[in-house]
Amino acid sequence: MTAKPYRNEWRPMAREDLRGIVRYIGKDNPTQAKRFGQELRAKTKPLAQHPELGRQGRPGLPDWLRELVVHPNYIVFYRVQALSRF
Repeated sequence: MTAKPYRNEWRPMAREDLRGIVRYIGKDNPTQAKRFGQELRAKTKPLAQHPELGRQGRPGLPDWLRELVVHPNYIVFYRVQALSRF
């Protein structure tokens, strides 16, 4: 039996943070900004199949928090939740 994948759900604040980063980069290079946003999102897609890909959060942060380094200057913080079945 194959394990069911999770799904990536970007929280509103995370989406706005990414938009802000892309807008900031876009001031100098709109093409690179769009590419950067797409690449960053693409790097999070494997989490749906491999939620343990990132490392456990830093000391002092909640145990459920995980982090994935997606760029030398950017870390995506996330949590793994089981999908509810209705």
